[in-house]
Amino acid sequence: MSGTERQAFMEHATPAGMAWIPGGIFRMGSDHHYPEEAPAHRVRVGGFWMDRTSVTNDAFSRFVASTGYVTLAERPPRAEDYPDALPEFLVAASAVFSPPPAAVDRNNAYHWWAYVPGADWRHPQGPGSSIEGLSQHPVVHIAYEDAEAYARWAGKDLPTEAEFEFAARGGLEGAEFVWGDELHPGGRMMANTWQGEFPWHNSLDDGFAWTSPAGAFPANGYGLSDMAGNVWQWTSDWYQDHRQIDSPCCTLENPKGGSRDSSYDIASSETRLPRKVIKGGSYLCAPSYCRRYRPAARMAQTIDTTTCHVGFRCVSRVEPQ
Repeated sequence: MSGTERQAFMEHATPAGMAWIPGGIFRMGSDHHYPEEAPAHRVRVGGFWMDRTSVTNDAFSRFVASTGYVTLAERPPRAEDYPDALPEFLVAASAVFSPPPAAVDRNNAYHWWAYVPGADWRHPQGPGSSIEGLSQHPVVHIAYEDAEAYARWAGKDLPTEAEFEFAARGGLEGAEFVWGDELHPGGRMMANTWQGEFPWHNSLDDGFAWTSPAGAFPANGYGLSDMAGNVWQWTSDWYQDHRQIDSPCCTLENPKGGSRDSSYDIASSETRLPRKVIKGGSYLCAPSYCRRYRPAARMAQTIDTTTCHVGFRCVSRVEPQ
């Protein structure tokens, strides 16, 4: 296919709501921030389509209406799966951010997280809340299996960690942020993050206390919105420490992360819950706490965990011929 023919194909065959990510070689991770991002290493990814935004409440509503799907947060946990759990915790619930009234010890996240019965994607802040007026906001309280189920229904996949990071960089090799090297270039807010003193005082310089609508902030060089901030996003990779990579000096071809066994949190070996990589940071990331609104940043999330700041987007690996 000639360059002109390929361009015509791209213009007429782009899947609705998706952008073509050309693939290539890049330096994944960082040696200058959180330890789980190191060592930086060379990776090659093939081309793929990616959703321009996180999956919205509107899109997820259509999926549920079509399939009758019930998310993990809407189902009471089974006692046999959590034998040590107190009965009051074996109810349909999810984690909701609840800002304390004053400064607290930031080493204890229970100061600002609450396990709220009745919190789910339809009720993002708990019973009494709704998604009315939030149709274009990212869907939240999504477990890994929920994201996977939506992707299958849509005929898509979840991105690998490498695909997500390559796409988030938007062609800016080595840049600190999705949009460049300044957090607020010219004083402009580039993503939905936390301004002020986390977790008790948010100055709302970006205009949002919770999630923001898809596309409220500038898209990156590939036309993707909210690849940093707003909500964390699931990837298909089992979590592994970058230091477990066999050959960090060599170019890895389309890596797919670790294994289920490598993903367990050794520090919490009594629970032995497998974890996937989430990327992008969220509206709760602040310069003074969780500075993870960067393409290299990554976190391990247990696959049965749902919260008010984790969503997802999809990819398709059907390449133009």
